[in-house]
Amino acid sequence: LELMEQLEEAQGALTALTEQVTGFDERLAALAAERDEKAAALDADLAQVAAERPVAVEGMPADLLALYDRLRETKGIGAAELRARRCGGCQLELDTAELNRIKALPSNEVVRCEECSRILVRTSESGL
Repeated sequence: LELMEQLEEAQGALTALTEQVTGFDERLAALAAERDEKAAALDADLAQVAAERPVAVEGMPADLLALYDRLRETKGIGAAELRARRCGGCQLELDTAELNRIKALPSNEVVRCEECSRILVRTSESGL
């Protein structure tokens, strides 16, 4: 009789655990479907941006485009905003001497970060 009670308890526990596993499997399937949906949306966005790139780089000097592509390949980001005296790529603050050097350059001169070598994009928020 005692063994039958233990068996009944064990079967109840097994049933509860089986239901829990089924619930986890359903949740996992839902999350996987959501992940796949978001990945497909990102792939579509990436394809759209890639299709727009030729128009965006039209008229850009080939050597500058090659430099950007090489930096993007090696660092993930080829150009970074210079904002509040800080490189948006490596997040390091530029010293005053470097900022003065950049300020003296013509606006069409390509400027690169001394630390990470990324192309620095100057804006009104650069702190120059």
